[in-house]
Amino acid sequence: MYKLIAIDVDDTLLTDDLIVTPGTKAALTEAIERGVFITLATGRMFPSAKKIAMQIGFDVPIITYQGSLIKTLMDEQVLYERSVPKDAAQQLFEFCRERKLHLQLYINDVLYVQEDTELGRGYSALSKIPFVVEPDFNKLIDRPSTKMLIIDDPAYLDEIALELAPLIGDRVHITKSKPHYLEFMHKEGTKGHAIAFMAEHIGCKLEEVIAIGDSWNDHEMIEVAGLGVAMGNALPKLKEIAQYVTRSNNEEGVRHVIEKFVLDPS
Repeated sequence: MYKLIAIDVDDTLLTDDLIVTPGTKAALTEAIERGVFITLATGRMFPSAKKIAMQIGFDVPIITYQGSLIKTLMDEQVLYERSVPKDAAQQLFEFCRERKLHLQLYINDVLYVQEDTELGRGYSALSKIPFVVEPDFNKLIDRPSTKMLIIDDPAYLDEIALELAPLIGDRVHITKSKPHYLEFMHKEGTKGHAIAFMAEHIGCKLEEVIAIGDSWNDHEMIEVAGLGVAMGNALPKLKEIAQYVTRSNNEEGVRHVIEKFVLDPS
């Protein structure tokens, strides 16, 4: 019997129209009624993920910022938190300034950008979270950042990631949630670390955990979970390491997993 299910949000729980289908909601509700602990595990900010969790009717701690922050939904009690090391944050800031890259900071659940651009507005529209413009990041860079993010062309970001790995890769976790988002967290700010903490928090073994995702930032939790599931629309390399490949996000892939492995296991 699986006791914990951790579900990625974008391109996993949400359809391409950014909704949770009624059928998926019903499956989630039934699993919860049977005593299964279901949580979100997303790269989104806590305020953004909270809106989605509230729509579904969750009242549990949720995993946000790629695993850097776990908070309870209602009283917003912090259970687990990791920040980008200050020296690495400073190096990344200088790197982005030299290259004139669009860098975003996430401090105390506030999204900061240096200027109002299409990149920032697009991100804000997707996450339904406003941004704060602070032209001088020197005022912010010494404050603990839950996450830092660069938005640019996917191929260029791949090149940047290779450049940054030997510079700060010993101190930060570098990943992609979407092709044009390059994200930087604490080494222990991964979804794998977060679901291991959550499993211990609720008193279950990792063998009793299902993790469902679609992108490479999900690979850590898919690797440590008892049942690692890749969506039908997932990256090919994620499907290769998953134990099960479900339907796509537009075909209620999450609902299918819950029904197959929790509600009506054969």
